[in-house]
Amino acid sequence: MNIDIIGDIHGCYKEFVTLTEKMDYSWQKGVPSLKNRKLAFVGDITDRGPDSLKMIEIVWTLWKHYGAYYVPGNHCNKLYRYFLGRNVQISHGLETTVAELKALSHKEQNQYKRMFMELYEESPLHYVLDNEKLVIAHAGIRADYIGKQHKSVKSFVLYGDVTGETLPNGMPVRRDWAKNYKGKPFIVYGHTPVEEPRLVGNTINIDTGAVFGGKLTALRYPEFITESVPSTMPLVAEKFTRFLS
Repeated sequence: MNIDIIGDIHGCYKEFVTLTEKMDYSWQKGVPSLKNRKLAFVGDITDRGPDSLKMIEIVWTLWKHYGAYYVPGNHCNKLYRYFLGRNVQISHGLETTVAELKALSHKEQNQYKRMFMELYEESPLHYVLDNEKLVIAHAGIRADYIGKQHKSVKSFVLYGDVTGETLPNGMPVRRDWAKNYKGKPFIVYGHTPVEEPRLVGNTINIDTGAVFGGKLTALRYPEFITESVPSTMPLVAEKFTRFLS
């Protein structure tokens, strides 16, 4: 299979257009298309950036009509719970998506709600593709969780291997699960912003912090080539994780 997997977009529509054009995708149909290739998304398509609703529309259209792959991230899960009417905090990025929604008519709000809820509800927690050689999961996945869908899997793929502790900046403490991953499938994930695509063993983190002024990155599979474009957003250096080697 020929697939281009896009890291965390977070409403950075301009960067998404630039990245897909760099990879020779055409936008003549209003969405990116390239013969014999499909797009995939590691989740967190909304929040923090300026064009979350545009990304909902684009990803839903690609998923619904062009066979694109999408897995939910933690921000996707929170937006879904917001649409369900749950008591979620309108913070940590969700406030930007909610502000976009509230600027619309009630009918338009419901259109985006319908699209996103369908996308979320009908997508798996993670994909196992290409005869179990490739896995796409938002925050990564343990080898023994691959192919499973239970509660612990959901927590891991949405939030990573969290300890329950928090750092001084409020970010959760996460174990570096990729260093200990010994599974056969190659795992493509995001969630934890890094300055450059992070290849560790049989895993790669392609969240290069587009919404924090870094880059938007894609992994081209099966070529195992990364493509990146610079962000137009202000740099927020403290949001990037630096792992000890």
